[in-house]
Amino acid sequence: MRSAALRRITTVAMAATLGLGLAACGGAGGAQDTVTWRLAETHPGDYPTTKADEWFAEELEKRSDGRITVDVYPDAQLGEERDVLEQMQLGSVELNRTNANLVGEFVDSWKAFGVPYAFESEEHFWNFLEGDGGQAKLDELSEMGAVGLAYYDSGARSIYSNGQPVEEPEDLAGRNIRVQPGSITAEVVRELGASATTMDFGEVYSSIETGVIDGAENNLPSYVSTRHYEVADNITLNEHQRVPEVLMISQTAMDQLSEEDQQLVRDVARESTEKQRELWAEEVEQSRATLEEAGVTITELDDTSAFEEAVADLKGRYSEQYAEFMDAVEAAKQ
Repeated sequence: MRSAALRRITTVAMAATLGLGLAACGGAGGAQDTVTWRLAETHPGDYPTTKADEWFAEELEKRSDGRITVDVYPDAQLGEERDVLEQMQLGSVELNRTNANLVGEFVDSWKAFGVPYAFESEEHFWNFLEGDGGQAKLDELSEMGAVGLAYYDSGARSIYSNGQPVEEPEDLAGRNIRVQPGSITAEVVRELGASATTMDFGEVYSSIETGVIDGAENNLPSYVSTRHYEVADNITLNEHQRVPEVLMISQTAMDQLSEEDQQLVRDVARESTEKQRELWAEEVEQSRATLEEAGVTITELDDTSAFEEAVADLKGRYSEQYAEFMDAVEAAKQ
């Protein structure tokens, strides 16, 4: 079995050298005896999603008796998340872990995950993802030539910035907040009173440091792993969105496997969700401790109603546009 160290190959050039796709021993047009895939990951090697990627890769190689090998590339070695989604469509990357908000640029119905305050709690969120509603969203990825394998936890997204802590929406006036490209989040931020700037994740630290933007919005572990708290030293836990991560594979890559191995890929991916959720819970706790030790101002909100009211019209408009999604969200409260 290949080691995790091998999976963390340090250059994209080396990735291209490793087979440029699927390495096969079988005949053309049929199921292949062996495959070697690349899995693109934006986060660093010690991040919960990357660790879950590694677990998935190791288990899949072991259970397939070496027929399926997955090399994991963390730290955006294969490109930022949106770039990799394009690479998947072109067939140059087989597997990708990405945030659901970014998928909305390729499958419009996935923008529904950005509806603010759609989920009342973490339990409600996972009831949806693990139910019919969540499976329906995975099935929609066929529109971009991909197969949705599993959801990973990404917690709740909140706003962080430099300067005055944000206790109510009015405190965001005059602030410029980074949001993900192609998502509803830009509208959410504007409704809350700030300006919104889209940019790739890797540009955020320097942009805050140089004053191009005043902050961003994300979950606690991402805020810590990127060290954004060094340049934006307060975070408000307004939790305006709960957006999952998704592990996906190109349909072309999946079609190279026998039906038995396709099911194996699905099974191992779903099992990796439980592993990732455990790692996520630990990471949230550790991230909180890191922020407290660093003296970051963490603004807790006993009542988020002011933030919810600020985006109520926006939520209503998108709830009508994505009515089927919101009906499934409502059903998941049960």
